[in-house]
Amino acid sequence: MEERKVRERIAVLMGGRSLERDVSLKSGNRVYEALREKGFRVTKLDVDESLVINLRQNPVDLVYIALHGKYGEDGTVQELLEILGIPYTGPGVYSSIVGFDKALSKEIFIRKGIPTPDYFTLSTGSFREMGAAGVLDRVVDVLGLPIVAKPACQGSALGIKIVHNKDELPSALIGALSYDDKVILEKYIKGKEVSVSVLGDEKPEVLPVVEVSTKKEYFDFESMYSMGQTEYFIPARLPEELLERIQDIAIKVHTVLDCRDVSRIDIMVSEEGEPYVLELNTSPGMTETSLLPMAAAAKGIEFSDLVEMLVGFALKRKRAV
Repeated sequence: MEERKVRERIAVLMGGRSLERDVSLKSGNRVYEALREKGFRVTKLDVDESLVINLRQNPVDLVYIALHGKYGEDGTVQELLEILGIPYTGPGVYSSIVGFDKALSKEIFIRKGIPTPDYFTLSTGSFREMGAAGVLDRVVDVLGLPIVAKPACQGSALGIKIVHNKDELPSALIGALSYDDKVILEKYIKGKEVSVSVLGDEKPEVLPVVEVSTKKEYFDFESMYSMGQTEYFIPARLPEELLERIQDIAIKVHTVLDCRDVSRIDIMVSEEGEPYVLELNTSPGMTETSLLPMAAAAKGIEFSDLVEMLVGFALKRKRAV
């Protein structure tokens, strides 16, 4: 009787203390079950101040990062794992920092010729110390209305508000600044919202374009994670030539920001058929309603195979060292 190969020890990091804790737990538990199904020796770690002690006392071959939000996808946990010398799934420190900070990523998009909506960035300090409230009329003049106000560093559409008249702008800013100390004011692009997931490193593979159609004005937290709130079309209902262009843009974003393993790029396609990159996600959700698993399924990749694929990328890096 042939002996079954003993597979690697993997710790799935989930939960944590960010505002996206509940989503992370859902992602992490699905990933945990998928890894068990594939025969890995797997443990779950709800991230808190004992994380480093746990990882040092209970060595693993790999960490699967299923964290969302601050400290999980902003480079914090990635930096800790680098110091500890523990391989992990997903993009590295630089890509995580830049991907989580929409202001930084948009600067890079512009420098690299990647289309993104016009925007301004304002911070809490600029209001408190420099009277930035006095420039809001200028923001409206330049960007026009509507304007999208959103925290620079936050995920799951938390803190986003679409401003239709200038009187709404101050309250939208206050709302966004309650989630982060920096806010993006972005030109609103009316059209279809699509999402493109990319897998791999040296030869990235783009998955089918997912169109997100919600009854609400934008794809908010409830629309993302509540069953029946949103319709999805795979592939997106767009001309083939435009779909290919969108996929090319997604691969360029993935490559330019050095997003090894996986990324999800959210794009708005204007009514004139022009794509604009809204943001990059370096730790895409893995819940039952998440877009990455949905796109993978459309290409015939089952969830457990997707998880094993992401683990495989990280293990390949480990062996190459």
